[in-house]
Amino acid sequence: MHKLCAALVAGVVATGATVSFAQTTTDAPATHADKKAAKKQAEADKDATVAQAKADKKKTESQSKANEAAADANLKDAKKAQ
Repeated sequence: MHKLCAALVAGVVATGATVSFAQTTTDAPATHADKKAAKKQAEADKDATVAQAKADKKKTESQSKANEAAADANLKDAKKAQ
């Protein structure tokens, strides 16, 4: 069992070293296309963040209305029980 764990750890370390080496050898200066793509990606990320915030706000408002309706129903039930 210890040999198996050691082999797995060695494989992970070797893979990490290979990936690290590959990243350092392919670091080229950013081209105009790369910069344009990064700008478009940033805009898309911002749009997605805004859309998510709007959806979260709407969900919160809906939950608040549902909680208020439930509280009203509980109050009516309590008054009927008296």
